Amino acid sequence: MALRSYGQYCGLARALDVVGDRWNLLIVRQLLIGPARYRELLGGLPGVATNLLADRLRDLENDGVVERRLAEGLNAVVYALTEWGAELREPIEGLVRWSTPLMTRGPDGDRFDAAWLVVALRALLPGEPAVSRSSTIGIEVDGGLFQLRTTRSGREIEKHDGRELDAVLRADAAIVLGLAAGALKLDDVAGLVDIEGSEAAVRDTFRARHPIPRA
Repeated sequence: MALRSYGQYCGLARALDVVGDRWNLLIVRQLLIGPARYRELLGGLPGVATNLLADRLRDLENDGVVERRLAEGLNAVVYALTEWGAELREPIEGLVRWSTPLMTRGPDGDRFDAAWLVVALRALLPGEPAVSRSSTIGIEVDGGLFQLRTTRSGREIEKHDGRELDAVLRADAAIVLGLAAGALKLDDVAGLVDIEGSEAAVRDTFRARHPIPRA
């Protein structure tokens, strides 16, 4: 029995044996954004010590959650989720939704990386959008620009690849997250956001369907 095991024949306990250590799920969050070099992971995990990150990556690799790959087009090794590791997207997105009451007070001095929106927005926005047409809007937070494509079948969010956008929404992270979670409506924050392009496309994207629970 591994020293870090709960020693329980329970699916939750055995899952926590693998990903329950501090930083493990945040490492997975970073790799859900995309494969990353070691230094990129270190930069996306403010507060982690480099030796601890190396230890956690080694453990996750030994457990079959993470693997090392040769990056396409680059002479560099990147870390990526295995097929089994990528299945953690669903429980992580569930935790993001569950955390909504904890996020309503805003950053409160905590650090934030706009790249984390790639995971958070996918988790918070309704999975089956009620839209009449497809659209791609840009979301700009702290100088980072991301594109959110909405179709009748679902949503895709990633870093902006240069394509033409129907609109760009510029706002603080707390406002964008509040809109995605349904805690805020665009009319509530009209003076705090800047919309360039089609306001209708932005409204369709952030149309609230499920109110958040009260903390």
